[in-house]
Amino acid sequence: MRINYDLHDLQAFVAVAQRASFRQAAADLFLSQSALSRRIDKLEDSLGVKLFERTTRRVQLTNVGQTFLVNVRTALDGLEDAVLGVADLAAHRTGSVTLACVPSAVWHFLPDVLARFSERFPRIRVRVHDESAQDVLNLVLAGVADFGINFTGAENPEIEFEPIYVESYVLAMRSSHPLAGRKELSWKETMNERYISVATSSGNRTVIDAALAGVEKHPVILCEVNHVSGVLALVEAGMGVAAVPGLSVLPGRQDTIVGVPLVNPAIHRTLGLIAKRNHTMAPAARTLFDMLREALVKPQ
Repeated sequence: MRINYDLHDLQAFVAVAQRASFRQAAADLFLSQSALSRRIDKLEDSLGVKLFERTTRRVQLTNVGQTFLVNVRTALDGLEDAVLGVADLAAHRTGSVTLACVPSAVWHFLPDVLARFSERFPRIRVRVHDESAQDVLNLVLAGVADFGINFTGAENPEIEFEPIYVESYVLAMRSSHPLAGRKELSWKETMNERYISVATSSGNRTVIDAALAGVEKHPVILCEVNHVSGVLALVEAGMGVAAVPGLSVLPGRQDTIVGVPLVNPAIHRTLGLIAKRNHTMAPAARTLFDMLREALVKPQ
């Protein structure tokens, strides 16, 4: 069967069925009766069936027409729901946004912006993947996350990287440590400390090792864990000190852990908003991305 009808023909069919009158249906649709009759004829010819019994006194659905009416109404209702659903998404009334970011960004950058976003769009569900830098990059590349906050990705040709914050590395230690009151510390001054570190597979470890490549003497690492959160837990327990990004020394730990800037060499990393290049975000994701950009991007 060759399909030779369109949405207007189906709407004309429903109007005639509801009114049982070509004259009244034509008035409802702002059509002439002849134009309406042509649409019904076209639909019947395309389907190869008779949908209406027509006499000078009445218009009545055939048995086939009655079955077809049920199906058409279901299809039109579904189409209307789909159109309204797209309109809701475009108006940010429903939908979801998935964001991937390194853990320190969750604490420092997201709460205020997410609170404002949720207030404006209470029915938009936001999912946050707080993961390692490599996992954040992979989630964005795979399209699992709409965008991310990360300190890696600028070198990837598939990623657009927009800097938002330059972060310095500090020596994290218990607040009772003899060096806790210093304004800064050179790496040389810390060589006799018991160092705790993230594993060599960590992006943070890569940053530190690269910066210290030209330094004659390196700290002796006595304990390694996979994540900065684990490192800080051990520091908090008094097991040693650790070189970590400054943002990771969370405000909630100020009574037990302090971070003293490390110099000679000073080590920095740049956090940025990352998104897959040439990827069009859904409206809700783009709105949250723009809100974060507005709140976080500062001239460096």
